[in-house]
Amino acid sequence: MRLACQLELRVGATGQALAPHLCRELNSTSPNLLCNGSGEEAPELRCQWVSRLMTVVLLPPLSSSTVLPVVVTEALKLAGRRIIVIVGLRGDAFFVLDEPAGGGRVFSGIQPTGVPHLGNYLGALENWVSLQSQFPSVLYSIVDLHSITQPQDPAQLRSNILDMAASLLACGIDPERAVLFQQSQVSEHAELSWILGCLTSMPRLRHLPQWKMKSKQKNEGSVGLFTYPVLQAADILLYKSTHVPVGEDQVQHLELAQDLARIFNNRYGDLFPEPAALLSSTRKVKSLRDPSVKMSKSDPHIMATISLTDSSDDIALKLRRAVTDFNSEVTFDPETRPGVSNLVMIHAAMAMIGVEEAVSQAAGLDTGAYKRLVTEAVIQRVTPIREEIQRLRADPKHLEGVLREGGCRARELAAPVLREVRQRVGFS
Repeated sequence: MRLACQLELRVGATGQALAPHLCRELNSTSPNLLCNGSGEEAPELRCQWVSRLMTVVLLPPLSSSTVLPVVVTEALKLAGRRIIVIVGLRGDAFFVLDEPAGGGRVFSGIQPTGVPHLGNYLGALENWVSLQSQFPSVLYSIVDLHSITQPQDPAQLRSNILDMAASLLACGIDPERAVLFQQSQVSEHAELSWILGCLTSMPRLRHLPQWKMKSKQKNEGSVGLFTYPVLQAADILLYKSTHVPVGEDQVQHLELAQDLARIFNNRYGDLFPEPAALLSSTRKVKSLRDPSVKMSKSDPHIMATISLTDSSDDIALKLRRAVTDFNSEVTFDPETRPGVSNLVMIHAAMAMIGVEEAVSQAAGLDTGAYKRLVTEAVIQRVTPIREEIQRLRADPKHLEGVLREGGCRARELAAPVLREVRQRVGFS
C-alpha cells in the first residue's frame, strides 16, 4: 500500500503568476501527483502526492525549466512526508521544505578554520539559522576531529574553535534552539566511526571525491583523510538524524551515510533512519579575484575573500577591486560574465532580493557605481555580525561554557544510541 503525502503550495505576490505553471508541471511530471487547484486566486493550494517521497530543499531560479522534474525524480523514495513549496519568498527563488511526521532532526558540521567568510555565510550558515525554526531538533558541530586530517598547530586550532563558536553565535545560531558542540568532546563519534568503518569497503571510499581530490594534491593521503567520510556518516547516524543540509559536493558522502544505515540495519536490525539531503542549488560565492573558483580562505590573494570580521573599509576595498570585465553594463550571465554575475549574486543575497531585482536596481549604473551599491548591502549585513563576533571573542570563558553545555546535551542523545549499537554488535 502506498502512503499518501500532502503537498502544500504557498505563493506570495511574486509567485502568484507561477502557481498555475507549478501545478501543471507537477501534474504532468508525476502521474502519482494530484494537484487540486490552479493557484490563480488562492494564496494556498493543497495537493495529494500518492507516492514515496524524499525530503528535498531546493533554492533554484524560477527560470529553470528542469527544477520541477528534478524535485519529482528525487522525491520518489520515502513515505509519510509533508512537502511545502513556497514561491516568491525572494522573488526569483522557491523553496521545497519538508516537515516530517513527528518532527525530524537536523545535523550538520563545520570545520574550525577560524572566522567564516562571506561564501560560508551565504552557502551554509544563513540556512543553518533558518533551520532552527523549521525542525524541532537541530545539532551543529564544530568538527575538530575532521580538521586534523590536515596538519594543525595546536594553539591555532584551539583559537580557531573559539573563533568558529563566536561566529556561529553571531550569525544567529541560538544554543536554546540548537545543540552547538565540539565534536571531539563527544567520544561516541569516534567509536561509532570505527564500527561503521568495519562495514565499509576500501573501494567504496576510494571513489569518493574528497579522497580523490586531496590525495591527488599531496600524491598520497593519511588514513584519517581516507576514512573521513565514515566519520561523517558516524556524526550523522549517531543522533539518528533525519535531515542533513549539504552542498552538491557533499552529496556522495551523504549517500555513504545512507548506505551504512542500510547495511547496519540489514545486519543488526533496524536502528538508524536513512538521512535525507537538504539540498541547495544556491550559486556558490566566487573569488573576487578569480570568479572561476569559489571564495576560499586558502586563496593566496588577500583581496579575493571577504571575511565576516573584515572592516567596512576592507570590504569596500575588496569589492572595488573585484574582477569584472570590459563591459560596463550590469547583467547576470554567469557563463560569459562570471565576475559581474558574482557581484549580482552577492548583492541579491545580502539585500535579500531576487537576482532580477538586483539587476533592475543596477539599471543606469556602470560596474564601478554598482560595486558601491553591492558594498552598501554587504556592509549593512556584515557589520552587526562582525561586532557580535568581536564581543563574544572577548569572553572565551563564555564560549567554552556554551560548547561545554552543548557537549553535555549532545552526549545525552549520543550515549543511548551507542549503547544500543554496542549491544547489537555484541560488545555488551
